[in-house]
Amino acid sequence: MEREVGCVSVSRTTNESGDASRPRKRIRTRAFRFQFALVAPATFILLLMGLFPLVYLVVVSLQNITMTEVDTTFHGLSNYRLLIADGRLAQALVHTALLAAIALPVELVLGLAMAELFIRYLPGRALFIALLTLPVMVSPIVAGATWALLLDNRFGPVNQIIGWVAGGPRTLLWTINPDLVYPAILMAEVWQWTPFMFLLMLAAISGVDRSQLEAAAVDGAGYWRTFRRIVLPAIWPVMMVAILVRAIDLVQLFDTVWVLTKGGPGTFTETLSLFTYIKGFQQFETSYTAAVALVVMLLLSVLVSWCLKRVRLAR
Repeated sequence: MEREVGCVSVSRTTNESGDASRPRKRIRTRAFRFQFALVAPATFILLLMGLFPLVYLVVVSLQNITMTEVDTTFHGLSNYRLLIADGRLAQALVHTALLAAIALPVELVLGLAMAELFIRYLPGRALFIALLTLPVMVSPIVAGATWALLLDNRFGPVNQIIGWVAGGPRTLLWTINPDLVYPAILMAEVWQWTPFMFLLMLAAISGVDRSQLEAAAVDGAGYWRTFRRIVLPAIWPVMMVAILVRAIDLVQLFDTVWVLTKGGPGTFTETLSLFTYIKGFQQFETSYTAAVALVVMLLLSVLVSWCLKRVRLAR
């Protein structure tokens, strides 16, 4: 009898606890439905804004829409075959990669060096940081126009300063001479975006554990050893994000090049964005431009996924 009573009491306790958990589950379910109802409209709008252009881009890339012909029938992968055989597109990719391969390391090294300098106490530190970040606030179009004036052959101060140093007037056609157009673009890009790297590196270095640095100093570790073994691993995730952001910006480089050279002389400085703009909005090869844009988006997606994976591995 005692065992039966014990069993009955245990079963009653279980039933009571189960009955008590059901209201809690209902409350959680209702809360989830309410939260989903709140975010559902915004999620739907964001998906619509993101997915519809992508789907439309794919559809247009499989058609043959040009300035003289609007053929919306299915043309298969004809635009992609043209894309592979387009030598001008290959040149634009090379020009973009060249600018990115030079500008990105220079901006990173300069930003890191400036961050290491300003992480220490300096008189007027806050004022200098505010002044150094001013170029980032400027629109790329304005920055390009400013450098076009600075590098002007007749009135630009850059040629005048070079003439003073060289001891005589110098005629340097920065935006026309093939030997000078890339340095002109790189000067403008580095001037504007090095402060961006500087701010990110300064924030990352500020978060390094000071106790580790002090322990390394007590153990007699030098500056470079401390930087390589302690500082660099600590700031590596932020550095990867900064490199990723600037790499994407450089792949999309348009404003500065358009103002300074418009891709010239000829197509000597034509980047991928300029090529896409000219094909789509000047020559009106809409379907071909859509194919180019889709391929670039896929390449950037692969690059972003790889970099984010590297950041997670670093953590």
